[in-house]
This record gives sequence, C-alpha cells and structure tokens, in this order.
Amino acid sequence: MKRYQTILFDLDGTLLNSLEDLKDSVNEILKRHNYPVRNLEEIRTFVGNGAFHLIQCSLPKGCQEKEVRDCLKEYSDYYFRHSQIKTCPYKGIPELLKELQKKGILVGVVSNKGEETVKDLCKNYFPGYISAAVGDKEGFQKKPAPDNVIRAIRELKGDKGTTLYVGDSEVDIKTAENCHLDSVLVTWGFRTKKLLLEHGAKVLIDSPLELLQYLESRSL
Repeated sequence: MKRYQTILFDLDGTLLNSLEDLKDSVNEILKRHNYPVRNLEEIRTFVGNGAFHLIQCSLPKGCQEKEVRDCLKEYSDYYFRHSQIKTCPYKGIPELLKELQKKGILVGVVSNKGEETVKDLCKNYFPGYISAAVGDKEGFQKKPAPDNVIRAIRELKGDKGTTLYVGDSEVDIKTAENCHLDSVLVTWGFRTKKLLLEHGAKVLIDSPLELLQYLESRSL
C-alpha cells in the first residue's frame, strides 16, 4: 500500500467554512449595484470555480462581461478585507493538521481563490502548518487544470506518486483526475455526498480525523 508523504487540501469547504463571508461579500457588491441579493444555498452552489464564476452566477442573467469584471474587481477588494469575519476552521481540522505535522507529512493548500487571499487565510488560521499556499494567479490555469497542483507539489519538493489530494467538490474530483492523484472527498463541505458520488468520488470521509484512519490503513 502507498504511504503518502504530501497532502494537498482544497481550502473553502474542506479546511475552512467560509460560506457566510463569501455570501456577505457578494451581497455587498450586489446591493451597491441595486441587484437582488443571494441566499446561502445559492452561494453554496456557485463557489468552487473561482471568483469570476461566483460573481457571474450571482449577478442577474444578461449582465455583460464588462459588468461582471467590474463587479469582480469590487468583490475581490472587499472580500480580501472581510474574509475573516465569520470564517472558521471546520471542527477537527486544527487537530488533523497537528497530527499530520507530527507524522512528518507535508501539507499544502490549492484553491481557486486569489493567491494573496489564500496565503493570508492560511497564515492566520493555520500558522506553521501549511508549507505551500497556492491560489489563482495570472499565467496559471485554475483548478481543475493541473497547473496550481503542480506548483504546490514543486514548492513542497514532493512527488505525485506519494501525494494525496483532499477536497469537497466535483471540481476537486476532476482536479485529482487531471493530475493523476489519489483523492479523498469530504462530506462536511459545500457539496452533498450524493453529488460527490455522482461525480465519481471513490473515498469519502465524514470527519477530519477519519483521514488519519485512512492514512494508517494505506501504510499497513
């Protein structure tokens, strides 16, 4: 069985419950433009494919690309300053990261958020535990393309053969497939277990510490 030496985590819906701050930031921009606001469940379905997709879905149908990009700029500026109001780690995540560090497993984060925000969130919520924090950056395709996963593995000086990818959405399933990585999908995030199974998830866990049990089973 394979012993993993590196684990890459998605951020939103996997390590951090950030949905309320995402909703509040989107709605701040919508209200500025006199558009109807979105509820939490709508935002839940819009996240996962990056900020442009989130804003495009949140705006009323028929908005031109220029308006989407203008609102995206406002949203990015606002969210960076308001991304840590209600956001918090999921229960058990800090303990999981501590145990992974004890085991000598290197941990990275790969997100479709802007890279500056990713680094800031990882630094503030998980100080000392995240060795590579990679996000959306000009010149690199976001997930499910493999670009940023490859960047993270290189930054960690890891190897694809001993890297595990952990996420909470269909985007994460496709990302792992595109990178030829083993994957574990979490059920506490932004997607339902039913949807994850429909998109081909093979290993699912219901709590963070179950990941430790999975790792132990793979190293026997």
